[in-house]
Amino acid sequence: MPLAAWRPGGLAAWRWAVGSGLVPPADAGRGLWSRAVVEAADPEQVRAALRGPIGAGVAADRLTEALGEPLPILRPRVTASVVGHLVRAGLLVCLGGDTQFPDVHPDQVAALARRRDLPALLDRHVPLGPDQAARRLGVRRTDFDLIAGRLGWLSPVASVDVDYKHHGGVTAVPLYDAQEIALLEVVRPSVDWRAVRTVTAGRRSPLAGLHPAAPGGDRVFLAEVARIARVGWAAVVNWRRRHPDFPDPVAGTDVHPRFERRAVVAWLLTHDKIGVPTGPTVASLVLAGAHGATHRFRLDDPWLDLADDAAGEDELSG
Repeated sequence: MPLAAWRPGGLAAWRWAVGSGLVPPADAGRGLWSRAVVEAADPEQVRAALRGPIGAGVAADRLTEALGEPLPILRPRVTASVVGHLVRAGLLVCLGGDTQFPDVHPDQVAALARRRDLPALLDRHVPLGPDQAARRLGVRRTDFDLIAGRLGWLSPVASVDVDYKHHGGVTAVPLYDAQEIALLEVVRPSVDWRAVRTVTAGRRSPLAGLHPAAPGGDRVFLAEVARIARVGWAAVVNWRRRHPDFPDPVAGTDVHPRFERRAVVAWLLTHDKIGVPTGPTVASLVLAGAHGATHRFRLDDPWLDLADDAAGEDELSG
C-alpha cells in the first residue's frame, strides 16, 4: 500500500480512513488493499477529518472529566490503559502508538464522553486490578482479597505484568470483570454491604465469618433468586414457567430445585430483571455560614437515622 500521498498523517491517516469508513475494508487479504482502492481514496479529505490524533493519557483525562467532578462514588478515574481496552472493544479506533496505550481520534473521544451510558460501557469492557476493584466496590483492599480469595466469589478474567522496580521485578497482577464487581451487592443480598463498607481499619471484616463458595457449587434456591431480583417468590416461579430459556436446576429436588448462581444472574440481566448499580446514592449537604458563605460536602451512601423521641438527635451519615 503506497503511503507517500498520505503524508503528513501517514499510517494514522490511513487507519482513520479505514476505521471511519472513508475507504472500504481490505480487499487484497488481511490488512492489504489493492492499488485501485488506495488511489481512489482522497488523502486530503481523510487528513481533514483526522484532526489529531491525541495520546491515550489525554483521552483518558477527557473521559474522566466526562464522568463528573468529583468522580461518582466508587468510580475509579479513567487511565491510559483503559483507552486500550476501549479500542479493543471497538469503541475507539487505534491511530498509532502501542496497543496498550494507543493514540485515538479526539472527535471519537468526545462522542464517547457524551454518551450517558459511559459508566456502563466502562464496566462492560474494562477489567479492574485489585486496588481499582476494591474502590469500585467501596471496600478495603483486605476485604476484596477475601471476596476474590477465600470466599471465591470472583475469578480473574485476565492479568497484566507490572514492573514494580522497588519490589524486585515484574509481578503478574490479576484483572477482574468490572461488571461482576458492581453486581456483587445485587447477587449477594444476604451480605450487609453497609457494614462491610464502613468497617474501620484494624477491625475484623464482616466477610470473615462467611462460608466460601464451593468450587462449581455456588447454587441458589428460588427464594434467593427472588431476593436478588427484589420480587416475590411467586414471580420467579412464574418466570420459570413462562420462559423456556430460564436456567435448568443443577441440584436439589423437584419441590426445592437449586440453580447455578452465575447462570441465574446472566438470565436476570438479559431479561432486564436486574441492573448493574452505578454506585450507592450520593447526596450533597450544604451548610450556611456567616456573611452568606456556604460550604458543600458530598455524602456517599447517605442514610438518615431518626431518633426514637423528639428530644433525641437525628443522624445523617454517609
